[in-house]
This record gives sequence, structure tokens and C-alpha cells, in this order.
Amino acid sequence: MSTSASMTPLSQVMNKLAAKGYGEEITIKKEGAYLGNLKSPVYQPQDLTIVRNYRFEGESDPADMSVLYAIETNDGKKGFLLNAYGTYSDQDAADYDAFILDVPIDEKAELEELGN
Repeated sequence: MSTSASMTPLSQVMNKLAAKGYGEEITIKKEGAYLGNLKSPVYQPQDLTIVRNYRFEGESDPADMSVLYAIETNDGKKGFLLNAYGTYSDQDAADYDAFILDVPIDEKAELEELGN
């Protein structure tokens, strides 16, 4: 079990993901997910795969609780989705929850070491 002293900070994991091509942010709207900006193609849950997720917990500040998803699209693009969880979640809409729960998961072992 990792302690907060041994956990890699969120910013470092994000930088490492960007170096591996996961630098575009994914935004979820009612009509679907966008990669980078709202002019990109609209992706549905079945068009995406969560290849890794990382959870971060603030030792003294609950606002520091977040989850970072590394995601790949069915057309070969890569991106990330970052969200707070718990009380401070910025995604309290049912559309968001339903969407992310429908995205298949197929974790890549080579991304595991980014969070250590």
C-alpha cells in the first residue's frame, strides 16, 4: 500500500502520460466525449478504452482527491480525463457517470509504473 509520502504527485503522472502521447484532455458532454476541443469527433463510450487509472488522495485536504484516466480512442488517439471525486467532484451529472461507467477497461501494464 502506498503512503502519501511515496505517491507520485498528480502533476508528475500527467507529465509522464503526456510524454507517452496522452496529452490531450477529454471532455464529456451530453452528446459524448471530445478529445482536445469541442471541434473534434464525438466519441461514445464504446469508441474509448480506459487503459489506466490513477487515484490521488490529499492527506489533509479532501479537495485534493482526484482520479486520472489514460484513455485511447478506437481511431488510435490518446488522451486523459481528470476529475475530482467525492464531495468535490465537478462531474455530478448523471450523464457523466453513465458515460464513464460504460467505457471499457483494458489496462496496459506499461503505464503502471507512472504512478509509483
